[in-house]
Amino acid sequence: MSLARLNLAGSNYEIGYGLGVFGRTAVENHLRPHALWRHLADLVGTPTAIRMRGLVQTAFPSYWQEIEGLAAGLQLPVEEVFLWNCRGDFVNPSSVDGCTTVFCPTPGGSLIAHNEDGLPQLRGHCAILSTSPDTGLAFTSFVYPGSIPGHTFAVNERGLVATVNNIRPATIPVGMPRQILGRATLDATTLDEALAVVSQPGRAGAFHHTFGQLGSTRLVSVEATAEGVAVIEIEQPAGHSNHLIGEPLSQVPQRITGSSSARQHRVDQYLNRSTTALSPEKALAILRDESDRDLPVYRCAADDPDDENTLATALFSIGASTVEWRVYIRRETDAPDVEGVVPAFHS
Repeated sequence: MSLARLNLAGSNYEIGYGLGVFGRTAVENHLRPHALWRHLADLVGTPTAIRMRGLVQTAFPSYWQEIEGLAAGLQLPVEEVFLWNCRGDFVNPSSVDGCTTVFCPTPGGSLIAHNEDGLPQLRGHCAILSTSPDTGLAFTSFVYPGSIPGHTFAVNERGLVATVNNIRPATIPVGMPRQILGRATLDATTLDEALAVVSQPGRAGAFHHTFGQLGSTRLVSVEATAEGVAVIEIEQPAGHSNHLIGEPLSQVPQRITGSSSARQHRVDQYLNRSTTALSPEKALAILRDESDRDLPVYRCAADDPDDENTLATALFSIGASTVEWRVYIRRETDAPDVEGVVPAFHS
């Protein structure tokens, strides 16, 4: 089991193409046969698909070029690849990409820790991408085969850290795809810019975002839906799984799986019982928790009820002058598989 390192540069199209070449075999063997991919492929050419494509091409042409490059690298029709990147913008019981995040302020900064949960068959087929595009900001992100960056965990050259959790609304209108908005946060120079991106009206699917930034003690949890956006400034240790929990959006109909409910309960239980600040070690312990054998926080069961496994765990220690990040793909070791440091930006 490994986590590939990708280093890509150039135009958005070239970066997308590199991602496509990387993910070609995994997509052909593991994703195109999946029921969700086949369902989305059947929607190619529908009015909804055409309208969403037009929204992206108009508002975010560079990200559309990234998708075009991705499709070319995958050697697949761009409309099919685009809809896979809109998989959370349609109500479907096969919705994938779960995740759990814990976060808290620290003296002089903040801590964000995240379990990236996805399809079990993609274990060993994901990567850490470090990219320097011709336009936009350089960033490092976990990437899935067949997907553009921006809906997992990442840090950009301005020290903006972003993590994303899947939310499953009961209804989803036609609008801007949520993964496109997630990609746009990686080009945000400030936390407020990232908030503006995910808070804009006219979105389709829903996400939970956590944002922190180098040189700031500010830490923000965001539940972003088509019905509204709830922004919470975090002052105490907290966590989030895969359903809306904030009071502002409590009336939004949603699907809460047993796993999401159990993980949220366990995270809350752990944090409520803790009498000390959340350290990286404690955050890692929470995200590796398997005390609920049927519905654990750290998921590796072949028969997981949501068809998701923990593919990586990320720790971001955000300070006054650096962001230190570590990524683990093995639960049984304290040694990170990949790590790095983002220094303060100097223009």
